[in-house]
Amino acid sequence: MEDAYARSISEVLEAFRVDPTKGLADLQVAENARTYGRNVLPQEGSTPFWKLILKQFDDLVVKILIAAAVISFILALIDGETGFAAFLEPSVILLILAANAAVGVITETNAEKALEELRAYQADVATVLRNGCFSILPATELVPGDIVDVGVGCKVPADMRMIEMFSNQLRVDQAILTGESCSVAKELDSTVTTNAVYQDKTNILFSGTVVVAGRARAVVVGVGSNTAMGSIRDAMLRTEDEITPLKKKLDEFGTFLAKVIAGICVLVWVVNIGHFHDPSHGGFLRGAIHYFKIAVALAVAAIPEGLPAVVTTCLALGTKRMARLNAIVRSLPSVETLGCTTVICSDKTGTLTTNMMSVSKICVVSSVHRGPVSTEYTVTGTTYAPEGIIFDAAGLQLEFPAQFPCLLHIAMCSALCNESTLQYNPDKGNYDKIGESTEVSLRVLAEKVGLPGFDSMPSALNMLSKHERASYCNRYWEQQFKKIAVLEFSRDRKMMSVLCSRKQQEILFSKGAPESIIARCSNILCNDDGSAVPLTADIRAELESRFHSLAGEETLRCLAFALKRMPTGQQTISFDDETNLTFIGLVGMLDPPREEVKNAILTCMAAGIRVIVVTGDNKSTAESLCRRIGAFDHVEDFAGCSFTASEFESLPPTQRALALQRMVLFTRVEPSHKRMLVEALQHQNEVVAMTGDGVNDAPALKKADIGIAMGSGTAVAKSASDMVLADDNFASIVAAVAEGRAIYNNTKQFIRYMISSNIGEVVCIFVAAVLGMPETLVPVQLLWVNLVTDGLPATAIGFNKQDSNVMMSRPRKVGEAVVTGWLFFRYLVIGAYVGLATIAGFIWWFVYSDGGPKLPYYELVNFDTCSTRETTYSCTVFEDRHPSTVSMTVLVVVEMFNALNNLSENQSLIVIPPWSNLWLVGSIVLTMILHLLILYVEPLSILFSVTPLSWSEWKVVINLSFPVIIIDEILKLLSRNVRGRRFNLRFGKRDLLPKREIRDR
Repeated sequence: MEDAYARSISEVLEAFRVDPTKGLADLQVAENARTYGRNVLPQEGSTPFWKLILKQFDDLVVKILIAAAVISFILALIDGETGFAAFLEPSVILLILAANAAVGVITETNAEKALEELRAYQADVATVLRNGCFSILPATELVPGDIVDVGVGCKVPADMRMIEMFSNQLRVDQAILTGESCSVAKELDSTVTTNAVYQDKTNILFSGTVVVAGRARAVVVGVGSNTAMGSIRDAMLRTEDEITPLKKKLDEFGTFLAKVIAGICVLVWVVNIGHFHDPSHGGFLRGAIHYFKIAVALAVAAIPEGLPAVVTTCLALGTKRMARLNAIVRSLPSVETLGCTTVICSDKTGTLTTNMMSVSKICVVSSVHRGPVSTEYTVTGTTYAPEGIIFDAAGLQLEFPAQFPCLLHIAMCSALCNESTLQYNPDKGNYDKIGESTEVSLRVLAEKVGLPGFDSMPSALNMLSKHERASYCNRYWEQQFKKIAVLEFSRDRKMMSVLCSRKQQEILFSKGAPESIIARCSNILCNDDGSAVPLTADIRAELESRFHSLAGEETLRCLAFALKRMPTGQQTISFDDETNLTFIGLVGMLDPPREEVKNAILTCMAAGIRVIVVTGDNKSTAESLCRRIGAFDHVEDFAGCSFTASEFESLPPTQRALALQRMVLFTRVEPSHKRMLVEALQHQNEVVAMTGDGVNDAPALKKADIGIAMGSGTAVAKSASDMVLADDNFASIVAAVAEGRAIYNNTKQFIRYMISSNIGEVVCIFVAAVLGMPETLVPVQLLWVNLVTDGLPATAIGFNKQDSNVMMSRPRKVGEAVVTGWLFFRYLVIGAYVGLATIAGFIWWFVYSDGGPKLPYYELVNFDTCSTRETTYSCTVFEDRHPSTVSMTVLVVVEMFNALNNLSENQSLIVIPPWSNLWLVGSIVLTMILHLLILYVEPLSILFSVTPLSWSEWKVVINLSFPVIIIDEILKLLSRNVRGRRFNLRFGKRDLLPKREIRDR
C-alpha cells in the first residue's frame, strides 16, 4: 500500500481486513504471502562467470590482438613451422590478454557485494499478533496486514503504519534512510502533504530503521521490495556504472588506432603487390602471404600491448599514495576521475558535520538588580568526548564552571533528567552513545562543567582513565540524588520531569522546549549569587528574545531547564506539579561542522570545484551550517542557491537548469532525489563526485562518476562507492583530488611516450616494406619491445613529482584528448625519428659495417631477386641476425632516451634532470640489463632471433639514438615560446584524435 501514510488507521486496517485486537488468521497470512511475496530483498541473479570473462574481451584493440595472434599462428603453420616457434607469438599475446581479463573479472565480482549487504539492515525477528496471540517470528515471515509491536532498540522489520502508541512518544532513528541528524518523532495522524517525502511520512515506520524511544503497535503495509529499503535496492539495480573519462579517451584512441592500423596494413599489402611474384617467395600466393605477415607485424607494432597493464599499474601506485592520505580506492579508474571532478555533492550529516550533537551555547540570567541581564557562555568540543572548555561572553575561559550556580544546576539537571548512556569504546578508540543524541550531548555538557568544591577538579578529572572519565560527573550526581519518580516526555507538554531526593530534601528537575518551560516558571535562578527571584514580564521577554535568537539566527536546537523544591517525603509526581518552577537556563546544541571542512571547501573553490551540500535535514538548519563552513561565501544572496527537493522539482525545466548551475544547498531530500541530482548534473557535462555514508546514499554513490563513502558509514554505502575515506574527513577528498590530477598528468606523459614509441615501430616497418628491404624486426622482437622495454619506463613515469600548483587550476574538461594539436605533431616528429633511426641501423650494418657484407644500397632493396641474379655475395647474408639485432637495439636505446624526455611535458632536462625521478632511472637500467640478457644469453638470443653486438656496433647504436633528446629539447623550446602556441592554434583547435559526444545521456 503506497499511500498508507495518507489514510486513516481504520482505512488501512479495513484494506487488509485485519482486526487490530486479533491480527491476521492463518488463512489470511497464506493468502497475503501469495499476493505480496516474502519479506526479503530478492536475490538478484549474478552475472555468469563465463559472461564476465567474455565481457573483458569486448574491446576493439583486444579483438585486433586476438585476430593478430590467430593469423600469426595460421601463417606459421602455412610456412611449415611446428612446435614452440609456431606458438610463441600468439601465446605471448593471449597471455597478456588473459592477465588483463583476470583483473577485470575480480573488479566486477567485488561490485556485486553492495546489493548483498543491504540484507544486513533487515530485522531478524518481530513480535507479531496472529490469531489473537502474540509470538516472536522471523521477520521474513511477515506479510502486509500483520500487527507488530515495536519498542526501544527494535529494528523495524518492514514498512509499517502506526495504529497505536503505548508511550507518550515514539522516536525513530532513520538516518540511514534519510540522513537526518536527529531522531524523528512519529505520530498516529494521517499525512496530508502532497508529494510527501520520507521525512513527511511521520506515521510510517520504515524497514531497517531503529526505535530509540517509546513503544507502539503498527500494521505492516510493505514487505521485501515494496519497502523503502527495497526501493533503494531497485535504484541500485537500475544504475549502470559510468565509464570514466580516461577509459573513454582510451576507447576512442583504440577505435582511432584500429582504423589507422587497418589502413596502413592494407596500404603496405597493396604497395607490395608487385613483389608477390618475386622468385624468393616461391610463387604469387606465397608472396602474398609473406607481405600479409609483414602487415600483421605492423599491427603488432602499432598496438601498445603494454598500455592497459601500464595504466592499471600506474593507477594502482596512485591508490597506495592515496591510502596514505586516508583515501582508500576501491575502483582503480576512479583515481584518475578525481582529477577532472567539477562538482562534489556532499552529504551533510557525518560528512561535513561530526554527526554528534554538541552543546555550543548556554544562556542564563546573571542578576535582575541591574535590569534583566542575560549572559551567554560558549562551549567548545564537537564530539562525544568529555573534552571542552567553557568561555564567558568576553571570551575568557572559566577555570571552575561548577562554581557558577546556574551552570552547576544545568549540569545537575542534564545528568538526572536523562535516560541516555555515554561510554568509551576501547576497540574503536572513541566514545559511543546509547539513546538520543540530544540527551547524550547533555551528558557530555555535565562532564565539561565538572564538579564543585574541588580546586584541583580539572586536573583530577584528566587523570582518570577514558573509561572512568566518560561519565564520572554524571555518576556523581546520580549517586548524590536518588531518583524517585519520572514524568516522561509527551507531545502536548513538550517536557519531561524527574523527582529526586537528597538529604531528606525532594527536588523536581525539568527539561524541555523553552516555550513550555518558561510558561511554567514563576521564578528565576540568578547566576551571580544563586538567589531565586520572581520571573517578571521583562525578564520573560528577555529570555524569549534570547531563545528566538539562538533558535532562529543560529539555528540551534534549544532546551530549557528548571527546578522546584517539593514537600519533604513526596514519592509521586503528576502533571500538576510542573508549575511554579524556577528557571535555570537555556542551552543551544547542534551537530557541529568538522573543524577542517571550511579550509577544504575554500581549496575546492580555488581549484574550480563546486560543492553542493545535500541533506535530508530542514532548510534553515542546513543553511546555518553552510554559513559556518563558508559554502555561501562566494554569493551575496543565497536565496537562489538553496532549494528543498520539492521546490526544485516544482521549477520549470529552464529554471531548473539555471538553478543547478547556482545550487549550493539541496535539502529535505530522499534517495531518489540524490540520484536525480547526480543525473541532472551529468546532463550538464559535470563530472560528479558524491559523498555519503548511509544506506540512502548508495544509489547516488553508484550513479555518480565517483562515489565517496565514509569509513564509519554503512557497508552498503562502501560497497556502492569507488573510494572510502578512512578518517571520514571531507578535507581528505581535496588531497585525493590533487593526487588524481597528478596521476592524470603522469598518465598522459606515459601514454604519449608509448604512442611515440609505437609510431617509431610503425614507421620502421612501413618504410622497410615500401623500400623493399628485408624484414627489419620480427613480431616476437616487437612484442618484447612493447611489453618490456616500453612498459617498465612507462610505469616509472607514473612516479613523476606532483606540480606545486596542481590545485590552482580549473578541472580539465572531460573531452580533453590525451594527444592533441601541437603535442600530436611533436610526438609524430619523435616517432618518425625513432623509426628512421631504427631503419638507419639496419641499413648501416649491410652497407657500412666492418662486420657486414658492405653491400651497395641497390642490392639491399632488391634482395628478393638475389637468387635469380649472379652476385658476389651469398644470398644467405639476408638471413643474418646482426642487422635486426642492431635495429632492435637502436629501437630500445632510443626509447630509453625518449623516456627521459617525458619527465616533463615542456620543461628541459636541464631544469628537471633525470635523477628527479629515480624510479625512471632504475627502470631504464633494468630494461637495459634485460636487453643485454637476450643478446648475450644463448637460449634467449635464439628465441628472439638476435646475436651479440661488438663495441663498434654499440657506438653506432648510441650515436643513432641520442639525437632524440636534442630533437625533443628543440620542440620543448618551441612549446615554451610564442611560435609553439601559434602553431597549436593554426594546427587545430579540434582534436586530431576523433572524439565522440562526451555524454550520451
